[in-house]
Formats: sequence, C-alpha cells, structure tokens
Amino acid sequence: MTLAIVTTRAALGLEAPEVRVEVHLANGLPGITLVGLPETAVRESRERVRSALLNANFEFPTTRRITLNLAPADLPKEGGRFDLPIALGILAASGQLPADALADLESLGELALDGRLCPVGGVLPAALAAKRAGRRLILPRENAAEAALVQGLEVLPAAHLLEVAAHLWGREPLTPQPLSQPEPACLEVADLAEVRGQPQARRALEVAAAGGHNLLFVGPPGSGKTLLASRLPGILPPLDEDEALALAAIRSVAGEAPLEGWGIRPFRAPHHTASAAALVGGGSSPRPGEVSLAHHGVLFLDELPEFNRSVLEVLRQPLESGRVDLARARVTRRYPSRFQLVAAMNPCPCGFLGDARRDCHCTTGQVQRYQSRLSGPLLDRIDLQVEVPALPAEQLTAATTAEASARVRERVVAARGRQRERGGLNAALPVAALEAACALSTADRAWLAQSLERLHLSARAYHRVLRVALTLADLEGLGHPGRDQLLEAIGYRQLERLLGRR
Repeated sequence: MTLAIVTTRAALGLEAPEVRVEVHLANGLPGITLVGLPETAVRESRERVRSALLNANFEFPTTRRITLNLAPADLPKEGGRFDLPIALGILAASGQLPADALADLESLGELALDGRLCPVGGVLPAALAAKRAGRRLILPRENAAEAALVQGLEVLPAAHLLEVAAHLWGREPLTPQPLSQPEPACLEVADLAEVRGQPQARRALEVAAAGGHNLLFVGPPGSGKTLLASRLPGILPPLDEDEALALAAIRSVAGEAPLEGWGIRPFRAPHHTASAAALVGGGSSPRPGEVSLAHHGVLFLDELPEFNRSVLEVLRQPLESGRVDLARARVTRRYPSRFQLVAAMNPCPCGFLGDARRDCHCTTGQVQRYQSRLSGPLLDRIDLQVEVPALPAEQLTAATTAEASARVRERVVAARGRQRERGGLNAALPVAALEAACALSTADRAWLAQSLERLHLSARAYHRVLRVALTLADLEGLGHPGRDQLLEAIGYRQLERLLGRR
C-alpha cells in the first residue's frame, strides 16, 4: 500500500480539531514534501522522524518520493505532536505496519532521535475530542495520567515507537491506562482565625466567598488587606469534578502541570508589573493568561493602582462575560475566565489618607492622580468595596481567638448549595433569574429606587446590589432579601467615602 491515513489532533487553545496525516509514496525523485500549513517545528519533524525510524531499525523509504499532507490545509499546525502520526503513516504506507490497525486510533507525540516518545502539551483537550469521536488514543507515557482523566476513553501509553509498532501488529498489546482519579491536593491554607479584629472585612470576605463576588479592600499599609485576601482559599469549597477538569484543560494548554493542586480553587496573585498579555493571555498563538488560570478561583491584585491603567482596563470584559476572546490576524482563541477578583489598595500614594495614627502628606493632585488610575467602569464591576482601618494596639495584642475558617466555610457551602438549586452563583446569575429570586416588595422597590437615585448608582450597580443582597439572604437562610440585606449591600458600594473623595 502506498497511501496511509493517520488521525491526530491539532492544539488550538481549548479546542483540538481533527487532523488527517495523509502519507503517499510514489516513484520519482526521492525526497519528502510536507504540506498543510505546517509551522517551523512541524517542518522539522521530517528530520526527527527519519532519524527515529532508522534508529529503531525500521526501513526508511529513501528511494521513493514521500508526500505528507496535514489536512485540512487551512488549519495551522504547531509543535512536535505530529511526529508520531507522521512516523506511523510512513510505516503503514511502506507496508511495515498494517494500515487497517490505524482505523479506530488517534495518536500524538513527539519523537526523539532514538525513537523514544516525548511528552507534549495540551493533551487533555485532544483526549476529550478523541472520546467524542469514539476512538482510542496512543500517546507518550508521561501524558497518560492527564489523558486518563477523561472517563470512557481508552488511553494507550507507550514509551517508544517500537512498542507502538508491536501493539499495531498484535504482538505485544499496550496496556490501557486506568482511569485517573486524583486525590484532592492537601495544601496547608492559612486560617481566618489568625486575623485580629476587622469584623466588617471578615464579613465581606464571607459574603464574597458565598456568592462569588468581586471584592476590594481599601486601607492604610499594614492594616491586614493582604492577610485577609490570603485567607479566602480557606473558606472556599473545593472544586467539583467538572470544574477541576475544566481548570486542568486550561493548565495543560498553558504548559503548567494539570494535576497539580487537583480539586483546590486556584489563587493567582500576579505582580503589579504584569502586562495586559500576562493577565488576559496573548501571543501570536494566544495562550491563556492569569484570568483564565484563575477560572473557578480567585485573582488577587495587590496594590491595585500600581498596575498600569491600560492593563486594568482589559479586565472589564472578562469580569462581565466570564470569558476572554483573543483575536489575532490569523486565529481567534476563546478561554473561560469565570474568576473572582479580590484587590487591595491604599487610599493615597503614601497610604495614610484618613488614618488617625499618621498624617497624610500627599497633595490633592497626587491623591486625585493616584485614585484616577481606577476607572469608574472597573470599580462599578466590584460588588464589595470595604474599608480596612488600622487596628489599635490593644486589639493587636489582645489574647482572643477569632472564628476559624472551617466554621465560615460551612456557611459558605450551605449558601452555595441554595444558589446551585437556583441555577448558579449569584455573581453570575442571569438578570431575569436574579430579579425573580429577589422578589422585592413594592415598598422595598420604592425605597431601593430612592437610594439608587440619591447615591447616583448605575444600572449595573443596581443589579450588583441585588446580587449581594441575595447572597446575604442565602447566608441567613432567607427565601429572598429584605430591607436589611439591601441596606447592607448598598453599604458595600460607598467607595468615595472610603477613598476620602469630596
């Protein structure tokens, strides 16, 4: 047989479109022609495959003209993942492997020059696609545990090209990888009981955890803003299986260990020098950024005004839609980014505006320039805006123990259970479902309208007040929010007072 077709998968973000590796051997001037929009690493596979076949004691058809077509031709192909299917195609086309054994198989993997299979990135999306197609998957042994996360997929790991050939001939079948069921990671998380005082900030942290709300801490240096934010993972429930699988796919595409921290909600804290591409993703072949790596978890931005304003503005769309669309000249990638933003900032450049302990020496212009780095539309998307004042010395030295994270987590889990029955976290609940769940009385609606008018809150702020009020009702086990919950929710949006603006 002079024509062989091997099925594999390209890596396009979280998508893994099917690629057919078509190999044709013909008479003519010896050589290898590779077509189908391959990039540099794919074109170099010709030399890797040649050396791998020869060093594995296979015959390389040096006297024939070899045409390799990666179809569809308009789909970009990147990386070394096509080495193994190309090698199998050449062996099948030259009669060294049975072509019919490749019919229900997909394969991917990079080849070393001695024929060993080397791991590649982005395996989990390819495994999910192979399962939907109803095929088995041959891949490097190092990628097997990741691919075996997909239930119902037969994963066949191999360490060398010779093992794959022996399997296809039926001589030594590859042993299927058992279904991966990773144990939840046991990371030691700081406890909320270590935080002294700050009852309002602790309350806001619980509300944010219960409803998935965005949160901003404002206060002088050393008041405990970062300390509070670092305690958030300890009161969040673990990821369920679907959420953990979605996060593992993102980490796989980003080149990070997909099974690391399994079951634990991510807590990402990029430095304030991070670029826009680092936050939302980018590159000529767009990769996920911090907002996607924080999917189903927390993105913590410390010293929020120190971030470049243009960098902060790119957060507006993912905060609203829960996804990132990265468009380039030739490709567009979409990554999920349903994250929870937690930020911390000082009220002024020196940090002591409104602090009773020390005087602020910033000029009015300096304060205005500092605070103007945060745009109104961005602040409008932050549900909870909380002051974290400096603690008196007697509170810092008091021998008291605050409520532990475990007890707070129980209330958070119970509140999230009520939201699951409703259709999702309050922070992302559709507007129609939100207003139906709130079920405000005529008197409460009139009072809320007057409050919104007096405080000059936007339509977006109105819905975010409702979301927070609904979470407060969930924490208290109420059917719908009342006047007390609405009043507390409105109190979380007094940023001008927190920043000392006039």
